[in-house]
Amino acid sequence: MIEAILPPEVAAVGVFGDLSPREDCGLFPAETAVIARSVARRRAEFTTVRLCARRAMDELGLPPAPLLPGKRGAVSWPDGVTGSMTHCAGYRAAAVARTGAVASLGIDAEPNRPLPDGVLEVVSLPGERAGLAALARRRPEVCGDRLLFSAKESVFKTWYPLTRRELDFTEAELDFDPAGAFSARLLVPGPEVAGRRHDTFCGRWSVGRGFVVTAIALSA
Repeated sequence: MIEAILPPEVAAVGVFGDLSPREDCGLFPAETAVIARSVARRRAEFTTVRLCARRAMDELGLPPAPLLPGKRGAVSWPDGVTGSMTHCAGYRAAAVARTGAVASLGIDAEPNRPLPDGVLEVVSLPGERAGLAALARRRPEVCGDRLLFSAKESVFKTWYPLTRRELDFTEAELDFDPAGAFSARLLVPGPEVAGRRHDTFCGRWSVGRGFVVTAIALSA
């Protein structure tokens, strides 16, 4: 799913369920240490999403490397590489690109089900809620509140590696095209990439097989 909404310079791998690591492509010792005391479900999703990332890196001709979570869960990618991971019940995915082509990546997957009561009001702006009402008339099969949440996660995942600063849900205002595109207008100063400030992130979204997926690939 996720690969269909990313540009060709991005390698992406997604799977429904969990993969069984083989001897030659399992976790690095440093990765194993991260989840040594985790429950089985957490170990499975952690492992699978890293196997997805290694498959994507292999598509780009990149060697496998430990992918360790840092602050806010942001992964430390090898030099010259940017990437993003996502996992939810039933789906895991990773996307990777060379930084010469893509400055930062953000992907997210969510179940195509309504958010819990009260969450939408916390993560959205009034204009966004009006936009979701309009989207519902055009795409009634899409849970717009969950789509908004997913897209804001992709915005944060794109933003954070470039700034190393937090971004509140209400510090970006999103607008959705029913055809599968979205834009995120940053309400705080955007990051600079190659001397150019980015005040808007543009992304793609899709829905299918019970999931909504969103992705941003910020060009270098």
